[in-house]
Amino acid sequence: MSTPSHWPLRVGLIGYGFAGRTFHAPLIAAIPGLRLVAISSGQPETVLRDWPEVTVTATPDALFALPDLDMVVIASPNTTHADLAITALRAGLHVVVDKPFTTTLAQARMVAQVAREQGRFLSVFQNRRWDSDFLGIRTLISNGQIGRMTELESRMDRFRPQVRERWRETDEAGCGLWFDLGPHMADQALQLFGLPDHVQASLARQRDDARGNDWAQVLLTYGERRVSLHCSLLSAWSGPRFVVHGTRGTVLKRRTDQQENQLRSGMRPGDQGWGEDPDDLLVFDGSETPRAFPTPPGDYRIYYAMLRDAIMGRGLNPVPPIQAVALMAVMETCVDSSQRRMALPLPLTEQEKDDWHQSWQN
Repeated sequence: MSTPSHWPLRVGLIGYGFAGRTFHAPLIAAIPGLRLVAISSGQPETVLRDWPEVTVTATPDALFALPDLDMVVIASPNTTHADLAITALRAGLHVVVDKPFTTTLAQARMVAQVAREQGRFLSVFQNRRWDSDFLGIRTLISNGQIGRMTELESRMDRFRPQVRERWRETDEAGCGLWFDLGPHMADQALQLFGLPDHVQASLARQRDDARGNDWAQVLLTYGERRVSLHCSLLSAWSGPRFVVHGTRGTVLKRRTDQQENQLRSGMRPGDQGWGEDPDDLLVFDGSETPRAFPTPPGDYRIYYAMLRDAIMGRGLNPVPPIQAVALMAVMETCVDSSQRRMALPLPLTEQEKDDWHQSWQN
């Protein structure tokens, strides 16, 4: 892939809702070598209040047409991701898509194909690979603290009993809680253990007047190993973020990474205390007292720093298209599994599986 002439890389952002405002704009601005120069939004006053030096466009097409733009970040509603990504790639831009990548596996394959044809970088913002809790769990599993891992439970629960009027909570394709939190949880599982043999899912609408699913229970099968993913919008008290069982003990991580809360509160990436997690990991091995291990700090900036380096020819894409395609296979198969009430294999080709394993080993 060709190296752009600009340094820093000039970045445009599509969408200034929760994801664009809370995550992408602050993170892009915090990375040396990236410069946020344009935002497409229907709220120009809000954008200019926060980022007075950027160009604001009313439409994505107007943003794509700006001169000297290198990369675009798509943080618009999920149903627009595929079309906008294809348009941006064909305009010669590198593309970051907020999760979920697309709403269907067919769309994911199509966008990845266009990226190959255009010779542009395509990546998906899987920021929770750099959560403190996930980094800590991954470290303790990899260094053998609990022996051979046999079971992992991952929970991301919320208490939001009132259905809100927003696209995320509709029954449109790619909406509902599974497509909101599921991409984080499933991607973490794939990063830890690879592609599962089968998936089995149950999705439900539990709140009064819910339109999209607001509860999900997913089981990923790896031979005799089991990975359970759970998320709900009706959990006033949530269980631990992670519980991992192994042949030598159990790891417990009670609380979740704090970067989202820090960003919501106005903290900027890199401020003192950024990503710190005071909640220790606990290892139970049958003795009376568990052993405590400090949780490593999380840092979402790593994603954008890695992508910057990859575009400049100095490293690998942190989330390459094949990993995004495989994740969409998991997401879509879980919906199908819930509807059919049965365990299903992933509908990936042998070539896609080989490509995924090669990217995972890198």
